Amino acid sequence: MKLLKVLSLAIIAALSTVGLVSAQEPDHQSATRDAELMTRRYAESYDSLLNTYYLRRHAHRSLRSHTEFSQEAFDALPDSVLMSRLHALHTVIPMTYNAEVRSFIRFYLKHMSTRLDVMLTLCEYYHPMFENALDRYGVPEELKYLTIVESAMNPQATSRVGAAGLWQFMYSTGKLYDLEVNSVVDERRDPYKSTVAAARHLKDLYKVFGDWQLAIAAYNCGSGNVNKAIARSGGKRNFWEIYYNLPRETRGYVPAFIAVVYVMNYYELHGLRPGKVNLPIRSDTLMVHRDVLMTYVADAVGMEMDELRTLNPQYRADYIPASSQPYSLCLPTAKMEPFLMAQDSIYAHTVDSLERRPIKIEPQVAKGRKGKGATTGGGGKYYTVKKGDTLYKVASKHGLTVQKLKSLNGLKSDNIRVGQKLKVR
Repeated sequence: MKLLKVLSLAIIAALSTVGLVSAQEPDHQSATRDAELMTRRYAESYDSLLNTYYLRRHAHRSLRSHTEFSQEAFDALPDSVLMSRLHALHTVIPMTYNAEVRSFIRFYLKHMSTRLDVMLTLCEYYHPMFENALDRYGVPEELKYLTIVESAMNPQATSRVGAAGLWQFMYSTGKLYDLEVNSVVDERRDPYKSTVAAARHLKDLYKVFGDWQLAIAAYNCGSGNVNKAIARSGGKRNFWEIYYNLPRETRGYVPAFIAVVYVMNYYELHGLRPGKVNLPIRSDTLMVHRDVLMTYVADAVGMEMDELRTLNPQYRADYIPASSQPYSLCLPTAKMEPFLMAQDSIYAHTVDSLERRPIKIEPQVAKGRKGKGATTGGGGKYYTVKKGDTLYKVASKHGLTVQKLKSLNGLKSDNIRVGQKLKVR
């Protein structure tokens, strides 16, 4: 027995050098608790995903065809089998195997067994875009699976702490990577722009730590917490060696990622036979250069508003403020021509509606501070006209109608000049 134990320890030590098992094995009870927590969050995001237009209408068709995951069969599976399968994936990121990873694989197989058809369909839809962006920034392709851990591939997902979108960006990190976030537009929910931001962010984290598992950990808890864990461990720079110095959620984050990579590649070997969800989400994107109220788009092309919102989750008020800068509009491929035919009418209806009832845009400034370009004095608030401003733009920016703005300033015409001060309150 003593000889067997010595041999086992030698094997583990050898495997840890190639990234298959960890040098510091997490305890099994802690691994199980963390797996339960992470997979419960995944299930919550997935349940929210089912409320989106396409899945609400189409996902139920295949939910009856699922096979059940056998926990007993999985528990009887030797570690060596799971280890060899992970090694066979030939990923850039080490697919470490240990008790923590095994617990996550078990729980994800269980939780995803009735959700695999949706996940596989969404992978088919999103992965070409993910792969393109990740490749462009030199980021390992397997990181495309991180969105399953983060959001269950739900672009409308919002966490309890305010992270949003497929890649679950916090407000400050999203702004750092050029994602617009305000009352009307939240590009953290834009599938393409958030993917580009995620690729840039992950590449930057890798430059800091020189290790993809540490970069993934930092994506979850921030570079500061990973640096603290490195310092507390005496300068070690391996995820599993600083494991117990990381925040608890982050300890489960890398194992959860490895588990999802495993499940999405080997689910069939565990007896899972997901059906196919035929989501009619073939779409194209065009850029609009004038303000658009999405209700007029839906009416003109014959779409339901819920469908339009599902394809354009970044617009929080069903409004695209494109007169200030170009914005994307995603439509089903079959609806592109009807939109192009009706776009002049859509723009005209939008302008008319906004003049009568403008969209109110809440400024993203701290309490007690003035919005950019506005000053106070003389018992009111004033705005200094800039190049390119029109009465409509100024009125919309401050929640006024054009008529109200003209009344406040005693204007008889629509002409304004650069440098002119307009009373807006």
